[in-house]
Amino acid sequence: MKEIKRILIANRGEIALRAIRTIKEMGKEAVCVYSKGDEGAAYLDFADAAVCIGGVKSSDSYLNIPAVISAAEITECDAVFPGYGFLSENQSFVEICKFHGLKFIGPSVELMELMADKSKAKQVMAEAGVPTIPGSDGAVRTPQEAKKLAREVVGYPIILKAAAGGGGRGMRIVEDESYIENAFLACEAEAVNAFGDGTLYMEKFIENPRHVEVQVLGDSHGNAIHVGERDCSMQRRHQKLIEESPAVVLDENRRKELHEAAVRATKFLKYEGAGTFEFLVDKHNNFYFMEMNTRLQVEHCVSEMVSGLDIIKLMIEVAEGKELPKQEEIELKGHAIECRITAEDPVSFLPSPGKIQKWIQPGGKDVRVDTHAYCNYIIPPHYDSMIGKLIVWGEDRDAAIARMKRALDEFEVAGVKTVIDFHRKMMRNKDFISNNFDTKYLENYKG
Repeated sequence: MKEIKRILIANRGEIALRAIRTIKEMGKEAVCVYSKGDEGAAYLDFADAAVCIGGVKSSDSYLNIPAVISAAEITECDAVFPGYGFLSENQSFVEICKFHGLKFIGPSVELMELMADKSKAKQVMAEAGVPTIPGSDGAVRTPQEAKKLAREVVGYPIILKAAAGGGGRGMRIVEDESYIENAFLACEAEAVNAFGDGTLYMEKFIENPRHVEVQVLGDSHGNAIHVGERDCSMQRRHQKLIEESPAVVLDENRRKELHEAAVRATKFLKYEGAGTFEFLVDKHNNFYFMEMNTRLQVEHCVSEMVSGLDIIKLMIEVAEGKELPKQEEIELKGHAIECRITAEDPVSFLPSPGKIQKWIQPGGKDVRVDTHAYCNYIIPPHYDSMIGKLIVWGEDRDAAIARMKRALDEFEVAGVKTVIDFHRKMMRNKDFISNNFDTKYLENYKG
């Protein structure tokens, strides 16, 4: 693989700026695309070139594959970095990039397709020796088949999931057989509406779980490494709000087993690039494969903070055909916490677009702010409401929480509502401090 010299960033906002910084530090050139809704965004000035690719709607710009490809060609890029969201897991986009001689900085379309089908992914993980949640071997086609499987194999409670799903859509929890037919039909209809595919599969529902994921990378030489694990259990409606590394719910033996399982699966898949294996951890510390995300994650920053690595840099080097560092060369130390900063009401979580009239972000030792926002920046209403991420590092979890509290208290934003106040409360919440929560904690949280 030849050296990559000019990279088009097929994304916007904080991840676009994050990518620009790494690309330029590597001595390469960065090209940004932008919509009319992002026209005038300050980070565009830091790119070596910027191309407007369409109107304010994502479908007219960031999801407009012909426009993105044209921008890459007219600026003579040789690679595309997708970030997360938008086209990052679009299999057609990967194929079109290849057709036009553009290196897609990510995994192959075949692995994307495999991991996108949750039932097939589960089968492959079982073959790789990774613990999976008891459930159906592939798709469940009818309510009658679902009843039989739940009664004879899985056991209640069960959860029905869309095979092509994600983000909490196309899912139903069923406590007993009397509800399964209605749940099946409702789940199937939602899956068709959301994903164009009504295929369902079934799993045992893990009660009061923790959501723990492992950051992995693989290269074209058969090497695979992990960059520790992250606890992403603090979430609302399946959307993560706070992430931390390491996951203190795990003991050292279970942590080692989790890492080994993720690396084993990465090698088994012959995976190239960055990916994340997501697991559910039950109250007995057993872990079960849930899904794999074949892209960079929003929360990759906490893994960088505990490892000192630049994951985007490693992704680019893998795309160039270089070898990853050895696992023994990676030292994971301390504790990192990330709070996602969104322009939303801190109680209702309703979006709050508009003009930022005051922006004072925190700093100091081991404090990192990834953001494209600033005073007088106008947050457009057309995209995701995340305007930044606040990440801190401490020698242990208590030190990280103390640093995050201090940093959040320094963070001042006026003109729009943000969730900063929510995060301030959580850093003082006795359950969070004592590590006494699960993925459903915020459903009953009153603030």
